[in-house]
Amino acid sequence: MNGFSLADACRLGMLDAHDQASLLASGELQVAELIEAAIMRIELLDRQLAAVSYRAFAQARARARALRCDGSGVLAGVPYLLKDSLEYPGMPTLAGSRSRRGVLADAAYPFAQRFDQQGLIPLGKSAMPEFGLMGTTEPLLTTEPTRNPWALDRSPGGSSGGAAAAVAAGLVPLAHGSDGAGSIRIPAACCGIVGLKPGRGAVVRVRSRHVLDDLMVADSLMSRSVRDTAWAFAAAHPQPDRVMLREPLSARLRIAVMEPNLYGHEPDQEVHAAVRKAMTLCQALGHQVDVVAQPIDGAACMTALLTLWAHLAGDAVDAVRPTLGGNRLEDALEPWTRHLAEWAGRLPVEALEQAYAQLAALPGQLAAFHQNYDVVLSPALRTPPPLLGTYAPDCAFEALRDGMFDWIGYTPLQNLAGTPAISLPLHWSTNGLPVGVMFAADRGQEDRLLSLAYELEQATPWHMQWPSLSVRAASCDGKLS
Repeated sequence: MNGFSLADACRLGMLDAHDQASLLASGELQVAELIEAAIMRIELLDRQLAAVSYRAFAQARARARALRCDGSGVLAGVPYLLKDSLEYPGMPTLAGSRSRRGVLADAAYPFAQRFDQQGLIPLGKSAMPEFGLMGTTEPLLTTEPTRNPWALDRSPGGSSGGAAAAVAAGLVPLAHGSDGAGSIRIPAACCGIVGLKPGRGAVVRVRSRHVLDDLMVADSLMSRSVRDTAWAFAAAHPQPDRVMLREPLSARLRIAVMEPNLYGHEPDQEVHAAVRKAMTLCQALGHQVDVVAQPIDGAACMTALLTLWAHLAGDAVDAVRPTLGGNRLEDALEPWTRHLAEWAGRLPVEALEQAYAQLAALPGQLAAFHQNYDVVLSPALRTPPPLLGTYAPDCAFEALRDGMFDWIGYTPLQNLAGTPAISLPLHWSTNGLPVGVMFAADRGQEDRLLSLAYELEQATPWHMQWPSLSVRAASCDGKLS
């Protein structure tokens, strides 16, 4: 495909990573052309999305010219985005913060190295909220928030919001996300894509050592297809020869349904409809489905999460203070980060002790529950994607803290317990917004979740569902309608 048009580039963007790679394997397309097509899509669509925070196009083009597709990497030559918190040689790591200087990294950790070895080509960095501390992507670092391609006045979620928006719109088939309290699953649910949070210990090292990051954060690549997500999980697994799961398993599962969030609050009616639709689908496929009560103290979990989250903010503030050089802290860090750190300073030591007690107790409690149920089905979020500004970092602190954590009050459980979960795009609201549903399992059961995801994807394919701002809208003539 020489001299292809913008419309051709957009049609390529409608393919998942495996289908794009097959065009390279057949010789129908060269790596440099596939990369150029992705660059064209970013230049066309990201003016409105603001999903790509750093463009490394020259670096990507050079890598494409040097890449030799020798069959060692199934997806070699496929473009993707890195989250702005991931260190990668030759790119800055701003983490969505005005406090960072834009110094180029000179090394990568094993996670990024694995995908280099597989031949993926990073085009740049995706937007995120400051230090990933929010469930939406509206950093004050930029003049515009990242927008949801399904409705530009809505949040794409966070903290991997730029990644999710870029994948949902078709800019790239894959984008890195990290999840410390739902930061893969929240934006996946908001943007209508697949978002897997692996369990504790199921991914090679992603970043420098930090006790809370190591305990709570998991990383993977977000995508529009289960096979792309399954490939990425296998590629980044500590077991170097991990085999990619490629199809549903035959076993029927015992599925527990839990609709209230960890605070005990019921979901929005649109979210309720999404869960009931998923229940009906699972029953039709022969799975046992039971509505059950939450087996753990959900409020205690959220209290622990807030305590630990506030200490993460405190660590961020402590790291920035020595770099101020006489400048004001409020010019370097957002109100949410500063106020959350201040709140951490007012918490008694006993709060931290109780938080770590939750981290210690939850794995055993959930393991006991999973003796009776293989998978838990729940909402990913309490409502569909909110309007931009609802949870912005300059909102009043207490209202933002209480409102945002109530909205995301499903996803943190798996971060505290170290268990895997996946958000799947199985429902759209009456006004056309994605409403993801979440499936969670016990430690080490990522393949069980992926096998169920394959089955649900086959039963209700979501691949032809595209946002209004996407490659689908631009694929006819290379222009946006």
